[in-house]
Amino acid sequence: MDPRIVDKVSRFPTGPGVYLFRDDAGQALYVGKAADLRSRVRSYLKPGGDGRYQLRFLENEARDVEFIATATEQEALLLENTVIKKHKPRYNIKLKDDKAFLLLRLDRSEQWPWFRFVRRRWDDGAQYFGPFASAKAARRTLRLLHKIVPLRDCSDAVLNNRARPCIKHQIGRCPAPCVELVTTDDYNRLLDQAVRILRGEIGSLVHDLKKRMAQAAEDLEFERAQALKEQMQALQSVAERQAVVTSAGDEDVVGVYRRGSEVTIAFLAFRGGALEQCRRHTVTSELPNDLLLADLLARLYEGDRYVPSALIVPEMPAEPAILRGWLEQKRGGRVEMHVPARGIRMQHLKLAQQNAKLADEVAVDADSRRRFAAQRLAKLLDLDEAPERMHCLDISTMQGTNTVASRVCFVDGQPFKAHYRRFKISKENAGDDFSAMEEAVRRSLALCLERDDEELPDLLVVDGGRGQLAAAERALVELGLQGDLKLCGLAKSRLKGVGDARVESGERIFLPSQETPIPLGLDEPETLLVAALRDEAHRFAITYHRKQRGKITSALDDVAGVGPARRRAVLRHFGSLTALRAASREDLLTMPGLPKAVANAIYLWLCPAVGAGADDVPDPPLPN
Repeated sequence: MDPRIVDKVSRFPTGPGVYLFRDDAGQALYVGKAADLRSRVRSYLKPGGDGRYQLRFLENEARDVEFIATATEQEALLLENTVIKKHKPRYNIKLKDDKAFLLLRLDRSEQWPWFRFVRRRWDDGAQYFGPFASAKAARRTLRLLHKIVPLRDCSDAVLNNRARPCIKHQIGRCPAPCVELVTTDDYNRLLDQAVRILRGEIGSLVHDLKKRMAQAAEDLEFERAQALKEQMQALQSVAERQAVVTSAGDEDVVGVYRRGSEVTIAFLAFRGGALEQCRRHTVTSELPNDLLLADLLARLYEGDRYVPSALIVPEMPAEPAILRGWLEQKRGGRVEMHVPARGIRMQHLKLAQQNAKLADEVAVDADSRRRFAAQRLAKLLDLDEAPERMHCLDISTMQGTNTVASRVCFVDGQPFKAHYRRFKISKENAGDDFSAMEEAVRRSLALCLERDDEELPDLLVVDGGRGQLAAAERALVELGLQGDLKLCGLAKSRLKGVGDARVESGERIFLPSQETPIPLGLDEPETLLVAALRDEAHRFAITYHRKQRGKITSALDDVAGVGPARRRAVLRHFGSLTALRAASREDLLTMPGLPKAVANAIYLWLCPAVGAGADDVPDPPLPN
């Protein structure tokens, strides 16, 4: 170790604080906390570091050390977190995911209370439910809850500016307080029922639904009985407990698997006795396991993360008293750290260790690459988390006729063809790309709301630029979904400039709240992901459009004397089937290469005025 460091450490205080090692360029190498600064840093001065191979980087690279004394050990941990964020030391643990678990907040003091997603629990008199494992789990719970108990889920701005009920009222998911179709007393009774469901008090509700379902079946009202059955299943889905349970209540379990300096961490969260979440992180660290765990736990619980009553770890972290005191201060109650030797907690630790090992084994496979691309995309679009379910819509048309739309679905970066959908655009919107996109988005999302086997996407991508994006936004506003999902437009790369100066613009993403599009890097993971999504939507739309074109042009095949070659020649001459339908008999008769008898037969077959009664209309005399 550098002699200057040895001399400095001899004068360090013996109280709590934070220490910072620097290299010869003054860059931060490692930040740590200690209850006794002098004793802790002296442990690094032994030959070979502190005797542990993993800390030899300090012996080889450290050229200076600093300290900041604190009044308490808890202050030392808080200060350590601040210093790490400021200096970004090379050998400290860095975790990208530092968000708190989602909660549902209900403020009964509002005129029309509704469930909001929040990440902080405030002492504001509101009711909080959760935490939930992820945004997807929270939204699924709320969606199932609204199937059982229809409640408002729109923002105050949307509520106060509606003049008629939205589609959610029409399908029974909202009582429409926006237009006062429900009284305050009836709405409060619905809220009370929703609160009981979220608390797991569903026994009486299930019994009542079974009774009503049996009565409906006895009265031969089978559709109503089926609806009650689906409602009961949704109710049980909200309140059901998982098979993996623990008698200890809320606890977190940390598993660690090391392969050299590559460390994989599995973090299992048990909430209310149920395993709700497994998160994994891969970091590069040469720290020994006790220091790594101390650093890791400080990162995992920073900010507003929920702290359970028990932590299960493979070994005690360094400075456990400081860490425990800080966690208890955050929780407002006792927090225990265990290194189990037997029992159910040992089984949970083995499960966490197994998850860490398995995560390490699959870190370089295709799924990992797809997740990495989704994480990059989430960061680029400022999403709360990586999108698991993505929809993309594309319009296909030919000169404003036979317009169709496609919707493809990717789940975890892979096509999920069971949720591919096709739409034939109505005639009034067929000639306008923007109106066609608005109709397609509206019908696609309405389908997600109406069908129990479909879910709203985490990210909705429309093929096109600012115009298509604005059309999709109008559809979301009409459905009252503008706050429920993320939306973006994907514009293809185009050539810009003249002559030798022509260059490609590159793929671009348009966001509703941003005037300037976001350029996508060539061959970047997020670019390949959204391009694959868009290309699949385009392929699916083109396939459907060709099928529709084939159906329509087959009408000419029924005309005597019209085969595939002559059909193509007629359509090429008039430009489109619409133009052919609008053509006069004289136009057909004067077409080069078309026999007069065939021209007359085509006119009688396609003419709107003659149409079905063609056989009863006498042929006019042919021109000389």
